[in-house]
Formats: sequence, structure tokens, C-alpha cells
Amino acid sequence: MSYETILYEVRDSVALITLNRPERLNAWHYGMRDDLLDAIARSNADPAVGAMVLTGAGRGFCAGADIEKAFKARLEDGPQEGREDSAATWVRTVRAAKPIVAAVNGVAVGIGLTMILPCDYIIASDQARFCAAFVKMGVVTELASSHFLVQRMGFGRASEAALTARMIGAEEAVASGLADRLVAHDSLLDEALATAGAMAANPDRQLRMVKQLLTQNGSESDLDTVIGRETVLLNQCYDSPEHKEAVAAFLEKRLPVFVRG
Repeated sequence: MSYETILYEVRDSVALITLNRPERLNAWHYGMRDDLLDAIARSNADPAVGAMVLTGAGRGFCAGADIEKAFKARLEDGPQEGREDSAATWVRTVRAAKPIVAAVNGVAVGIGLTMILPCDYIIASDQARFCAAFVKMGVVTELASSHFLVQRMGFGRASEAALTARMIGAEEAVASGLADRLVAHDSLLDEALATAGAMAANPDRQLRMVKQLLTQNGSESDLDTVIGRETVLLNQCYDSPEHKEAVAAFLEKRLPVFVRG
């Protein structure tokens, strides 16, 4: 299957999803959202895929929403079917998916930033730049970014980033927690694929369980609730074929062989 706004390929056990509107610095619109959601569903359904890498073609990762295709159309046409729950759909999809590593190769502005905040790991090229540009456009943060920015950066840094809407360089982004690792631009894709591959080597069901727990418990203050959620899934794991295979492999001094769903 081909897409209008993205490229999709599988490298070993990793699906590489590339935003592909380089002439527009990969500016986002609703067609790109639909392509991305389809590519993630495709990866989830493919037993050959254990994790994903999301990156951009050309000089930028994503320069934000396409003003004409997204903002102008919204102003002219008003609310359209499906837009109201678009943010919830994206965040829930990313958090329920196989692991996703964002490889930020250039500017990530507005939705170009907030779309990757729910990803499991963000690797920044030394040419990457980040901007929560929403107030400059007369709007507010979206895609649950008012939650994820605080989780990643802390309250003060998140407030400064969102209220000034200034551009943040790659080194500062990693130092502040907005991104997780800084790498040389030329090694970005190799580093991202290697990281995603290391995740993909683990059993798919347990990877998604871990993501579920991190999503639910990351800002949960009731430790009894945290432990209760972990215990429910841990008991399921003890009876799983993946756990039995891992124990057998350890005892037999070999690598485990996990079957992906």
C-alpha cells in the first residue's frame, strides 16, 4: 500500500515511517494524520514488525500544521466529522501501539512537536529544533501536550516553553527532558533504528503491557493503585508463553524466541 503524505518500509523488525512532504517541511494536515494512523495500525498488525521509527524527509521533521490545508480550511468550513476526537485518537493510538521511537531530523514545530510527545523515546539530531508555537497562532497546546510537556520538562520549563513559544535547540531540548538523546545528524536514523530494534527484540504483548502501565501510572500518586495495576498484568505474564520461553532460554543458555502477535 502506498500513501500520499508518508513513506513506509520495514527494515528488519522495525517499521520506518517517514513524513514525506519535504517541499513543505512536512507540514501536517488531516490527510497526513490519516496516513499515519493507518501506518501504525499496519505495523501493529504485522508479525514481522516489533517497533516503529517516525522521522521526516528532507530538512525538517514537521514545521507544524499546514496553514492552508488545516487552519484555513477549519476557519472556512467549521467543525468537521472526526475532528473533535482527533487528539484523543492520536494519543490513544500511540500509547497503545508497539513501541515508537521519534527521530527528529530538523524543525519540530507546533503539532510537529506535540505529535511525538506521546512516543516512547525521542532522539534528536544536532540539527533538530523544537517549538510549542501555539500561542503565536492564537490557539493553545493540544494532543495532551499540556500533560506531556510537564511530565517531560517539569512545570517551570514547560510553562516557559509554551508561554514564550520560542525555538529550542537540540542540546537544550535534551538537557531539559523535551527530547531523550542527542546524536550527530548523520547517525540519527541508524541510532533510532538500533533503539527500536532493541525494543522489538522483546515480546510484543509484554511491551504493550509495559506501555500501558507507564501511561496509567506515570502521574498516578496512589501507590496502591500503581501496585494493583502492575500485579494484575504481572499475574497474566506469569502464565504467558513468553515468560515460559524466557525462563527456558535462560536455563538452556540460549536466546529466547518470541512469537509476535
